[in-house]
Order: sequence, then structure tokens, then C-alpha cells
Amino acid sequence: MSRPRKKVDRGATPSLFATAAGATAPLAARMRPRNLHEFVGQQALLAPGKPLREMIERGRFGSLVFWGPPGTGKTTLARLMAGYTNRVFVPFSAVTEGVPRVREIVAEAGERLEMGQGTILFVDEIHRFNRGQQDAFLPHVEAGTVTLIGATTENPSFEINSALLSRMRVFVLQSLDEQELAGLVRRALADEERGLASLGLTADEDAIAFLARGADGDARRVLTVLEAAAEHAGPGGRLTVEVMRDALQRRVPRYDKGGEEHFNIMSAYHKALRGSDPQGALYWLARMLDGGEDPMYVARRMVRFASEDVGLADPDALRLTIAARDAYHFLGSPEGELALAEAAVFLATAPKSNRVYEAWKRARALASEFPAAPVPLHIRNAPTALMKDLGYGKGYKYAHSVPEAYIPQEYLPEELEGQVLYEPGKFGFEREIGKRLAWWEELRARSRGEGPSAQGDENSRGEGTGE
Repeated sequence: MSRPRKKVDRGATPSLFATAAGATAPLAARMRPRNLHEFVGQQALLAPGKPLREMIERGRFGSLVFWGPPGTGKTTLARLMAGYTNRVFVPFSAVTEGVPRVREIVAEAGERLEMGQGTILFVDEIHRFNRGQQDAFLPHVEAGTVTLIGATTENPSFEINSALLSRMRVFVLQSLDEQELAGLVRRALADEERGLASLGLTADEDAIAFLARGADGDARRVLTVLEAAAEHAGPGGRLTVEVMRDALQRRVPRYDKGGEEHFNIMSAYHKALRGSDPQGALYWLARMLDGGEDPMYVARRMVRFASEDVGLADPDALRLTIAARDAYHFLGSPEGELALAEAAVFLATAPKSNRVYEAWKRARALASEFPAAPVPLHIRNAPTALMKDLGYGKGYKYAHSVPEAYIPQEYLPEELEGQVLYEPGKFGFEREIGKRLAWWEELRARSRGEGPSAQGDENSRGEGTGE
């Protein structure tokens, strides 16, 4: 006996722009754009005259894929497209639903189509469907029973099967910039109907800027954190940088600092090494081992010291401390302790440089300040035709195509061009590094305004991924 088919609601599409009703819905849901005028970001796709904007306004578009980071408006755009064309919007999660549900949706869409109304099947996380499951969409996309809109944070070249992808147009969404996110925050604070205006909050401009920077280009996240900050401040409260920082904070692993003399003696040992005093280093090492300290803990600290305090002034420091760790692991006490003592004397008497350590701190600070800076197109990997069509790898200059194996080109994001993170010291091996950097700077100076005489494109030379 066949199972009765579910009755299809052929009435008008419910307001796609009225999100979860009531103030109990999250702020990000309440502030979802109701039309293209309210939509923030993606001007490369939605500015007047751009193809996607014209497709939406004309109401003529086929199946497509939105590819972009979280919080860039993929779901919202799909909802808007349904609303502008009076099609029924049917959300589908590739995480929680399967092919049987696809069959139900298609059957309902077929009946709806007979009544003159189309269906947009929105598949969130479409990359979570395996390639076999994705085949379930193919005949219905080809027949026009549904308009398929897939959303993915993953590269569609790798995650969507070629047969389906060839029938869909790919649009790439970018993370929102800080100015766009700050505008979202101000709009939410001022909106009386859906936002936070009723709370009477005041927000410092530097706090808004801090939140916009910390949201990592994610509109949903900026509104979620804003809502948490508003709850923290309370009605009539003031949103400061401190309040925003509290709302943004992430849990980090806690470190147990138990033990009194443990850290005092380790500190003394570390400072003796840094102060180039092998006598003090050996004494404090002996004190720790005699006191029952774990020798492998000491070895780990010496490996850290080799990277942090000796660095590239003597690259052998890291190799020797790793060897000492392995020797102790192999021999145990007491024989293995001599390897630790040898490493301690080597570290104490080695030339010192913390230039790599300082450069790494600056790099981490920049990565935190600019967490979503896009990779320049010319140094992106381009193993697929889609990626090449998007400009990936275009203009890359292959260093091995010239005798010097060096061609000046930019490797930092556009907003960080000219930043200098590492400058070598004047001692040990770093003197040689300094000479190399000076020579490369000379080559850059020669090429300014002219470009290198020989260029090579790695992607066109069949050099693989280039990584």
C-alpha cells in the first residue's frame, strides 16, 4: 500500500524576511536583511550592474553555488532570491538530512510547479553530501523541477562532483571588511524594531572598531558578540573596549603553576643560559635533576631556549638539544644526563639572538590584528580550472626561472605590504643571513619600476601545487 503523499502548501511563500518572530530570537536572526538594500557586503557581486544583482532583480537565474567563509550572507542571499522571485524557499541541511528527504522535496516541488510556482532548494553545507548523494540532485536540476542553491565553506572544485558543478554557477563571497561590520553594529544598536535600541546603550567608537576587527569578517559573529556585550552591559549601559573584549574572549587551555621552587630554579637555569654562564647553568641543572625534576621536562625547556634565545645565531643549537633529548630518552639516568649537560654548556656558550623570537611575536600580533586578510591571487594555488578562471596563480613569477633563483614579488596581503618582521642580528650565522637579505634588497631595488627580466608561472609549468 502506497504511503499518502504529504499535502503541498501552494499558498504564497511566507515572508522570507520576517525571521524568527519575537525578541527571543538571536540578534543575528532578527537583523537578517529583508531586501538587497539592507544587505551588507559583497559589492563585487551585488553592486548595481553586477551580474548577480541583475539576475536577482530580473528574477532569472539557474542553479548556483555560494562559496565563502561563515557569516558572509550565503543563506540570506538565497532567501532574498526566493523572495524577489516569489519562489518557495525550502531549506535542506546536508548534515542532518538525507536522500529520502530530497525525494520528498522534489515531489512537492513538482506539484508546486504544476500550479505555476517554482521552488528554491537551498542546501546548506552541500559539501557534507558525498559525491554519490549529490547525484540525487542531478535529474531534478536538469529538469528544472527545483532551482538548487548550494552553500559551502569548502572549495567546490574539490567537494562537489563535476557533473553537478558543471550545471551550477559558482559565486565567491568574501569576508566582510571592518567598515562593513562596524556599520552592522551601529545599525543593530539603532534599530528599534529588531535591534537593541530599546536598551538605551551607548557604544564607544573604539569599542565598535575593536569588535569589528575581532569578528574575523563574520557578520553573524559580530552580531552574536554584540548581543553578548549588551547583556553584559545591561540596559542603559556603555559598551567599551573592555566589555567587547570580555564578550569576544575565547577559552584557552589553563596551565598548572603548582610547585614553588620548581619555577624559581628553572628560571635561574634559563637566565644562566641566556647570560652565557656555563658554571651557573651546570649548577642549576644538577640541582633540578638531584631534586627529582623530570629530565624530559628540562630537555623540552632547552629545546625552547635553543629556538628563543639562540635562534639563527647558531642553527646547531636546536639540532643538538633535540639530539640530547633523544639521547636521554634512549639512555635514561644517569648516563643520559651527560647529554643534557653537554647541551647546557653548548647553549650557554653559543652566540645569542632572539630575532626570530621577536619576529614571530610580531607575526602573531599581525595575524591577530588582520585575521582574515586574503591571500594575494598571484600566490594562490590553482590546481583546477575554476580556480584559474577566478584568477588564482595569475602573475606568479617562478623563482627558479632566473639564475639568481630570486624574483622580487609580494608575498604579504595587500594591507600588510612593506611590513618587516625579521631582521637578523650581527652575530654568528645571522651575519650570513644579513648578507643574503641585503643582496635580495639590492635585486629588488634594481627591479623597481621595471620588473624582472625573466618570469615564470609555476602553474603553467606543471609544478604541482607550488607548496
